[in-house]
Amino acid sequence: MTLPATLRSADALDGFVVPPESEATRPPETRGIRRDQVRLMVSDTGGIRHRVFHDLASELRSGDLVVVNNSATLPASVVIDGGLAVHFSTVLPGALHIVELRTLAGANSLPHEHPRAGTLQLPGGGAVELLTPYPPGATSRRLWVASVDLGRPLVDYLDTWGRPIRYRHTDGPYPLKAYQTIFAKVPGSAEMPSAGRPFTDRLLTSLAATGVMVAPLTLHTGVSSLEVGEAPYPEWFEIPEPTAALVNHTRASGGRVVAVGTTVVRALETTADSRGISHPGRTWTDLVIDSSHVLGVVDGLITGWHEPESTHLDLLEAVAGRRLLAESYRNALEHGYLWHEFGDSHLILTG
Repeated sequence: MTLPATLRSADALDGFVVPPESEATRPPETRGIRRDQVRLMVSDTGGIRHRVFHDLASELRSGDLVVVNNSATLPASVVIDGGLAVHFSTVLPGALHIVELRTLAGANSLPHEHPRAGTLQLPGGGAVELLTPYPPGATSRRLWVASVDLGRPLVDYLDTWGRPIRYRHTDGPYPLKAYQTIFAKVPGSAEMPSAGRPFTDRLLTSLAATGVMVAPLTLHTGVSSLEVGEAPYPEWFEIPEPTAALVNHTRASGGRVVAVGTTVVRALETTADSRGISHPGRTWTDLVIDSSHVLGVVDGLITGWHEPESTHLDLLEAVAGRRLLAESYRNALEHGYLWHEFGDSHLILTG
C-alpha cells in the first residue's frame, strides 16, 4: 500500500485517508473470531508491537490499573415518518435532551440538511420539539436542544421503539447486544464506549492472574458523528470513590493507570487536581483535551482507530505525543488494521 504523503513523515497526521478495506463493516464474531481476537497494536517508548487483544495481560504489569466505562448503550435511534430518524444523544438538566435529526439512507442515515425548530411526532404517541441549535451560538444546526414528551421514561421508550445508532460503514443491522461491552451496567450512552468492546471474561481472568486491577466509572457518550473541527460537547460522568482511591493507590505504588477509551481519559482528567490526585465526582465535563494538556493521572490508553478529522486524535496526541502517534497510524494503515467500533485496538503506554 502507498501511504498518503502526510503519513510518510513522522511529524504529520493531517489528511490521511482510511481506505475502504480498512473499515470494519461488521462485528468480529460474525467474521469467525472472538471479541478478544481483534488485533492490538502496542505503542510505547520501546517502539511498536503487533499483538492480539487477548495478549493484553502480557503487555501490562502487576500493580497496573485498567479503568473502564460501565455505561450501557441505548437503542437511541427512532425512525419517524418522512424518511427521518431522531438520534437521542444526551439528557440535559431540566428534562431537556440533545437530539440529532437524520435522513434515512437505506439501512443507514445521514445528517439532515435543513433541520428547523418545530415539533416532530414520534411512534407510540411521543413527540419531540426542536427548540434551538446546540451548543448555544453554534454555527452548525446538526444538534438541537429539544423538549421531549414520551409518556414514559426514555429508557423504556427506546426499548420499545429504538434501534442502535449505526453509520455508513456497517454492512447491515445488528442487535443491541453487538453494541454493548461486558462492562455495560448503567444505561445512558447514545453510542457504545467501543474501546471496551474487545474485553471478555476470559481476558479479565487473565488480567487478574497477572495482578492487574480493573475499576469502573460511568460516562454517558453522546452521538459521535462530530463535524470537522467540532469540539466534543459536555457529557455527564461519575467517578465512584473506590475508583478514585484505586487510581491514587496505583500511582503511589508505582503502577500505571490505563484508561479504556477517550471517555475514561476525559472523566479522569476532569477530576484530577494539580498534584495528580484523582477525586470522585458526579457532574458534567466540558474538558477538551489536546496536545497542550498535561495528563494528571492517566499513564496509558486503550482505544480504537480514529478518522483523520476526529478531535479524538488531539486527545491521543496528549497521551502518545505526535511523533509516536503518527508512527502508529502509519503502521496501522500499512498493516491493514481495521477502523471503527467493530475494528482493531491500540494500546498506548507512556511509562
